[in-house]
Amino acid sequence: MAQGNIFVRVYRFYRDGFRSMTVGKTLWALILLKLFIMFAILRLFFFPDHLARFDNDVQRGEYVLEQLTNLKP
Repeated sequence: MAQGNIFVRVYRFYRDGFRSMTVGKTLWALILLKLFIMFAILRLFFFPDHLARFDNDVQRGEYVLEQLTNLKP
C-alpha cells in the first residue's frame, strides 16, 4: 500500500483519471457550460436584485420584514 499524504493521493487519482478520459472531457465541458448558463445568464433574467434600490442594510431588513409579514395566502 502506498504511503503518503491522503490529499496528494486523491489529487493524483483524479489527475490520472481525467488525463485518460476521452468522452468524459466532452461531458464535463457540457456540464460546466450548463452550470454557467443556469447560474450566470438565467440569473440576470429571472432573479432581479430587488434590494439594490436601498442604501443600507437597515432599509433592506425593513423591506424584507415587511414583505414576509404581509404575505397573502
